[in-house]
Amino acid sequence: MSRELIIQELSQAQDVLDRFISNGDNLETVLKAGALFAECVKNDGRIFSCGNGGSMSDAMHFAEELSGRFRDHRPAIGATAISDSGHITCTANDYGYDQIFSRYLEGFGNSGDAVLAISTSGNSENILRAAKVAKEKGMTVIGLAGEDGGKLKELCDVCVLVPHSGSSDRIQEIHIKVIHIWVMMIEKAVS
Repeated sequence: MSRELIIQELSQAQDVLDRFISNGDNLETVLKAGALFAECVKNDGRIFSCGNGGSMSDAMHFAEELSGRFRDHRPAIGATAISDSGHITCTANDYGYDQIFSRYLEGFGNSGDAVLAISTSGNSENILRAAKVAKEKGMTVIGLAGEDGGKLKELCDVCVLVPHSGSSDRIQEIHIKVIHIWVMMIEKAVS
């Protein structure tokens, strides 16, 4: 690997971030979603999160920052990533992989709760099904996606879109920044 390749990768990441920041609609969408999450928590709702692959890691990171600790000491916040391997393998075996997240929300989600649905393409079937079930149950659905949001955008109360259609890693780099901002917003709202 050459220094030029490293600079190229960092420059591309910086370009995606710059384009995201320069669109004022993105900032408003992040604010609106953060306020919805904070409202959920203030009303004793729970936050669920889900994603596939690297997005699953982001979903887990979001939940652990809330249930554990981010920057400041405060009471634990009810947040769960749908990542239980027993549930996922049982559901995938009995119902199909497309239902691993929706089935969990059927059992544990309630009206007034919120779900963070992460899909870089916006078209992952198991994420779409989770968003549909969440809406049916009266939950708030916040999405994180890339480019145009795919089918997920239409199922969300708010969907944050990263202006990139290439590799998922560039999209996920912005997703984790947004997740950290939301955790900070939630912490400030409940402290």
